[in-house]
Amino acid sequence: MTTLQFTKNAETVLKTRYLIGDETPEDLLWRVANAISEPEPDKKYWSQVFFDLMASRQFMPNSPTLFNAGTGQGTLSACFVIPIEDTMESIMKAATTSAMIQKYGGGIGYAFSKLRSRGSRITTTHGKACGATAVLKMLSSLSDMITQGGKRHGANMGILHVSHPEVLSFIHMKDNNTEAQNFNVSVAITDDFMQAVDQDEIWNLIDPHDQEVVDSLPARNIWNAIIDSAWKTGDPGIYFIDEANRHNPTPHLGNLDSTNPCGEVPLLAHEACNLGSINLALFVEEGQVNYDALSEITQKATRFLENVVTVNTFPVQEVKDAVDATRKIGLGVMGWHDMLIKLNIPYESPKALEIADKVMGLINDVAKTTSMELALERGSYPASKESQPIRNATRTCIAPTGSISVIAGASSGIEPIFAVAFVKNVLDGKQLTEVNPYFENIAKERGFYTPKLMEEVAETGSVQEIDSVPQDVKELFKTALEINYKTHVNMQGVFQKHTDLAVSKTINMANNATREDIASAYRMAYESKCSGITIYRDGSKPTQVLEILSKKTSPAAEKEVTNGLIPRVRPHQLQGVTERLRTGHGNMYVTINFDEEEKPFEVFSTLGKAGGCESASLEAISRLTSLALRSGVEPKEIVAHLRGITCVPAWDQGVLIGSPADAVALALERHVTGSPRSSKTLTLLAKSLPTTPATEEYTVTSLSSNGTNGKSSNGSGLMCPECNTNLIFQEGCLACLSCGWNKCE
Repeated sequence: MTTLQFTKNAETVLKTRYLIGDETPEDLLWRVANAISEPEPDKKYWSQVFFDLMASRQFMPNSPTLFNAGTGQGTLSACFVIPIEDTMESIMKAATTSAMIQKYGGGIGYAFSKLRSRGSRITTTHGKACGATAVLKMLSSLSDMITQGGKRHGANMGILHVSHPEVLSFIHMKDNNTEAQNFNVSVAITDDFMQAVDQDEIWNLIDPHDQEVVDSLPARNIWNAIIDSAWKTGDPGIYFIDEANRHNPTPHLGNLDSTNPCGEVPLLAHEACNLGSINLALFVEEGQVNYDALSEITQKATRFLENVVTVNTFPVQEVKDAVDATRKIGLGVMGWHDMLIKLNIPYESPKALEIADKVMGLINDVAKTTSMELALERGSYPASKESQPIRNATRTCIAPTGSISVIAGASSGIEPIFAVAFVKNVLDGKQLTEVNPYFENIAKERGFYTPKLMEEVAETGSVQEIDSVPQDVKELFKTALEINYKTHVNMQGVFQKHTDLAVSKTINMANNATREDIASAYRMAYESKCSGITIYRDGSKPTQVLEILSKKTSPAAEKEVTNGLIPRVRPHQLQGVTERLRTGHGNMYVTINFDEEEKPFEVFSTLGKAGGCESASLEAISRLTSLALRSGVEPKEIVAHLRGITCVPAWDQGVLIGSPADAVALALERHVTGSPRSSKTLTLLAKSLPTTPATEEYTVTSLSSNGTNGKSSNGSGLMCPECNTNLIFQEGCLACLSCGWNKCE
């Protein structure tokens, strides 16, 4: 039997998010292994095989399988597509189905292309249609209300066809970064549209209800609008719908009009897909890829996912029927950059593309062969019209691996690493430097390791400007934003060539990337036959400017601290502001009063419902916050200690609020340092920093590409709601490097 090989960080993530009751990590894996071996004649043998797969970290299924397998409740699938037809009944049914799916941890994709455009006449009521964008916003609000299985919040994909009359408003819907923040959005682009752009032709916008042309405009206007919005905010992405449907294994059942939230699984109406990933880092031995071992694990992992389809349960019958008809699975990879590092191959080198072609080609071929063998045992999938028996309509895709890659101790998906080292916040308020283990090992082996070097790397996450790091090591450890976007697209294209479904990948660009760069990336993705593409230009989403404070305390300051703090006397009259925030415990009202220098002096907070332990705890938080403010404690320090505390999270106007304490921190931060998760500048932050050189000296180093030193953070500027560590954008998601939290895996 394989012994568990999890790191302490992995065990913490499992305890925080996955273990049920007094379960141990070993209990969890046996729970899952026993449940997934249920379809096997020799259950004991396969249960051991599946346990070993996970315990060795060679393979991990998607999070819902870890959450729910063997519990008797909840779905084991990560992603769904729910159809929306042009009727009120269909819209409301989609809302109900979506609520039930998200309750148990599933992400949902929708195509809004069949909805008549806003203002169109409705014959039955003599009214006017609200339109596709309004329906999306309604579903976004619904998703905000639902905490998925008590584990995470709703993740969604909204797709609109490029010929829909609302396409321009859809493209610009998220420009203000307040609307539908729990939705990824993409425009479904056709081959005809790409040709119209190339030839500078006029493009017709057609109402899907009566097929009448509503408007006509140059195709390049739409193309440029997509590029402009993606440059500004990262949305929308592009879904190459014709390319996806060229690989539709069951066109007789319908078109692939939408995908799951991160774009790697185009699905038919009501279909679901269960996913899992192989940890490629564990298949390098003596500087070579062990293809025989990789082939063996692929066979076992394919069988694992096939069994998941059999034992799975769903909240609505339509989903079960659709899944049973095609039995789609999606086997992917993680630890790709780790594998390259162990092979001593830079991510940007042509050799990396060669290895990608061979590795994913093998996985795809073996998964297909295994599915054919399973068809001889169990029969072809019911909807099959293929010439040879095969058990699963699809077998492979490249999915996000945010949480499971942390559990496996691997880099995420096929993404480059986002930081060689970073500062990790821990529960007692301390900060620890988390260093990439491969970099640390190489540094020690080659004699350039020092604790000071690790701290220096953590300041920016990069080694590119550190003289003591050898050049060949710098090449190995280039981070996502240091790698040319063309390499990102080429890498996606190679993996796409060997997947039945699609690839979830973010095409990272530096802050100084131009709109022409984005247009070039889109064109490359189309020519590489990718099913879709997501761009993220560093700093393109509104963020709080993060800071690293290098604090040197003078002897005089130390003496002042030992003498204690004396709270200021409250004046008779103060002025302030009151904010309403939505928390998981109900509406909350936070009042901040300011002194004559316009600095926060005190905080009062109340929950909409009276009484209860929550209100008592909130009163205590507010009193202690006020005492700290009156005693001269800097507001930013209070915010840093309160922000990210999580019990019952909720979304409020696109902002995730983890708890009443987090809400107090959010309100205080908005009025002192500028809104977190919004576009205030360092100017407000500077006002809250001490200005007396005799007491303390502060060096503010921006972790935003727009900040000082011109250094990039590889991050979003947002903080993890669970551990208060910097979040990053990867695979279409906000994700935490430290604890594995993400909003849309």
